[in-house]
Amino acid sequence: MSSILSNLRNTVIAGIVLTVIMVLIVAGITGGGFELGGHAYGAFIMRWLHVLSGVMWIGLLWYFNFVQIPNMPNIPDEQKPAIGKVIAPAALWWFRWGAMATIVTGLLLAWMNGYIGDALTLGAMNGFAVDKSLAIGIGMWLGIIMWFNVWFVIWPNQKKALGLVEADAETKAASARTAMLFSRTNTMLSIPMLYAMVSAQNLF
Repeated sequence: MSSILSNLRNTVIAGIVLTVIMVLIVAGITGGGFELGGHAYGAFIMRWLHVLSGVMWIGLLWYFNFVQIPNMPNIPDEQKPAIGKVIAPAALWWFRWGAMATIVTGLLLAWMNGYIGDALTLGAMNGFAVDKSLAIGIGMWLGIIMWFNVWFVIWPNQKKALGLVEADAETKAASARTAMLFSRTNTMLSIPMLYAMVSAQNLF
């Protein structure tokens, strides 16, 4: 067991194997529910991947804002390079690709379920008559804005702030502040975004 849990790759593989076993057991006991390989099950798998990606993305967003940024002033100066050179670049890699995977799987899910146009127009295609389209559309647009911030504002500025690209001290400081402010913006937007997504699935 320690050989599985002491290696992240093995832990993830074990999680996937456990998921497959669980699916087969539940399908065997309940008679299947979804037809494996059918459209409904494919859409469900896409939703599952969307949620997994979103947990990675928002989890790291909240890690940065609730843990790393507030505690940086408490870290001794001689230890800060470990954060800037090792922890932050690795976390930012998973952060930005978690954002990309969340957006891609979310758009694919909306397309597979036939509501992508209605959601992106906030229900305008049906005369704003479908509450779910408005709710999911607001959530999608907030997610798209957050994704844009990650890839086109936060990451380019973090590269300068962390010294991954050449920049003078003044530029590094300004870039660090810009990245922090947009990260805080995403933290703020994540709260109504998650409400919109969950309400679309449960209230309408």
